[in-house]
Amino acid sequence: MKNIKNHKIITMAVLLASIFLLGACTLADQDHVSKIPQVEDKAISDEEPEVLAEEEIETMEVVETNEVEEDLITENPTEIAEPSDQESTESVTLASVLTDDEVAGLVYMREEEKLAKDVYLGLYDLWGLNIFQNIASSEQTHTDAVKNLLDLFDIEDPADNSPTGVFANEDLQKLYDDLMVIGAQSLGDALKVGGAIEEIDILDLQEYLETPQNDEIRRVYQNLLSGSENHLRAFTSTLEQQTGEIYKPQYMSQADYDAIVTSSSSRGGRGRGNRP
Repeated sequence: MKNIKNHKIITMAVLLASIFLLGACTLADQDHVSKIPQVEDKAISDEEPEVLAEEEIETMEVVETNEVEEDLITENPTEIAEPSDQESTESVTLASVLTDDEVAGLVYMREEEKLAKDVYLGLYDLWGLNIFQNIASSEQTHTDAVKNLLDLFDIEDPADNSPTGVFANEDLQKLYDDLMVIGAQSLGDALKVGGAIEEIDILDLQEYLETPQNDEIRRVYQNLLSGSENHLRAFTSTLEQQTGEIYKPQYMSQADYDAIVTSSSSRGGRGRGNRP
């Protein structure tokens, strides 16, 4: 019996020792595993895609901003362009291509067209006939066209801000004063004054066009000439309607006058004729 008890005691001791050893090994394995560095799997990381997405958004914003700036530069090139030497000297270059006669012609024609407008406005105030007001409006367009050429070629404008009936050229000032006195005598005289002004314009423009002119000046002069011929026809026909009197040319020949009033395409005579 004693041997059996001793055998049981020994068996239990061995069993306990085995359990103790097994537990110790398990704890050692767990501690060893906890000390091994963990390697992240970027392919399945939850945080990494968010970081990449933000970087992509920033890149797209930069690209879009650059595209907008390029569009603004394309649409508004003058806002960033520096003035070139050519632009700064453009007016000087344009003025240098004109002769002294061309410059003098523009200056004179600017005031001559203004004279026509000023006289017609004065005669309209006196007689209230619409033809004076209508043609005065046309003459404003004529004198503005010449002013544009003066500005284009950087030539001083003699009629800039000048009052009605005031002229830098003394001959034109005297002509204005004389014509206003004549036009105040009667309606017929006023219409004859209109005819006289248009004759003078036609003769001057024809003379300018007989000499070489800058292409832009020639184009404007040709338009003014056509307008003056129309005005002459209007005044002479109105004179006949209002008074029954047939207009007689005052500064050009009868043949040249007849050529104008009978044809809308005629350019009339040549030369200044008998200028006042």
